[in-house]
Amino acid sequence: MRVFSGIQPSGNLHLGNYLGAIVNFVELQDANQCIYCVVDLHSITVWQDPQKLKRNIHEITAGFIASGLDPKKSIIFNQSSVQEHAELSWLLNCVARVGWLNRMTQFKEKAGKNKEKMSVGLYTYPILMAADILAYKATHVPVGEDQKQHIELSRDIAQKFNIDFHDRILEITAKEEFFVPPEPMITGPVTRVMSLRDGQKKMSSSELSDMTRINLLDTADQISNKIKKAKTDSEAIPERMLEIEDRHELINLLSIYAGISGQRKEDALSEFSGKQFSYLKETLTDLLVQKICPIGRFTKLSVLKIRISGLAQIIKQTLLANFTECSLSRFQICHLPLQFCNHLCKVSIIQF
Repeated sequence: MRVFSGIQPSGNLHLGNYLGAIVNFVELQDANQCIYCVVDLHSITVWQDPQKLKRNIHEITAGFIASGLDPKKSIIFNQSSVQEHAELSWLLNCVARVGWLNRMTQFKEKAGKNKEKMSVGLYTYPILMAADILAYKATHVPVGEDQKQHIELSRDIAQKFNIDFHDRILEITAKEEFFVPPEPMITGPVTRVMSLRDGQKKMSSSELSDMTRINLLDTADQISNKIKKAKTDSEAIPERMLEIEDRHELINLLSIYAGISGQRKEDALSEFSGKQFSYLKETLTDLLVQKICPIGRFTKLSVLKIRISGLAQIIKQTLLANFTECSLSRFQICHLPLQFCNHLCKVSIIQF
């Protein structure tokens, strides 16, 4: 099967991205054609600082690789570098129906009472998402539970396009369908990770407080502090899942532990049954530090290399422009930036 999915560079990768999506991405790449995209066009449905957005794109890409995605097995790319995404989105805008978009719950959730002030892009971005998927004729899309409705919209658009242009499709391709209606894949250890401060609210990089999430770039001390201050209740941890149905914060911490340790939520509950919340938090902290911190270190080093590489290219171009008539050999000109950047790397790595 051909798999497509993407993550917005609207902020740092966090634990929700990792457990809800990236872990699944990594597992799928060994046996399938996988295409993973940094969907920067989606991120500009709300205002973005251009320089920060560029940094976020680098960090998301580095985070993908640090988490186990292999560029030799999967295609990893930036959405805006392929103009066909935007072109196909417009064509599909002319196929989709207004009523379909009016049923999209995510716009209502994100816009709230300010929907009249929201960008048109936020309203129509499910169609861009459909274009992302259909452009590659992906058969399966790994998504969280909250994105399932968008995959259903992609299917509706694909089917309507195939019906509207059936005769022409048959004439040109000798096939009944042009677009493949994609199937959602809601799998992985945790389909939805919730906020550390509110067990009924999804973990998100758009939350103002950094204490609501575990970022993949967090240090051991930051992870420890956030888990220690994560919202819990005063009751003991019971034995059965039925007894914790309304204890959303406990369910969230157990889900995170189960996802990171690779076990079922029921088994995680059995492990901590009868124990204090402090023991669950300490054990979870140790596991997160062991798993997340190496990803963060690799990501930081990778981003630094990207920035140093970009600076080297700028310096090289400047040298070539300024010393075209200089007696320096081509070899010397090409290596001057690298020597400078090696020195810069030693200085900057401490400040990073």
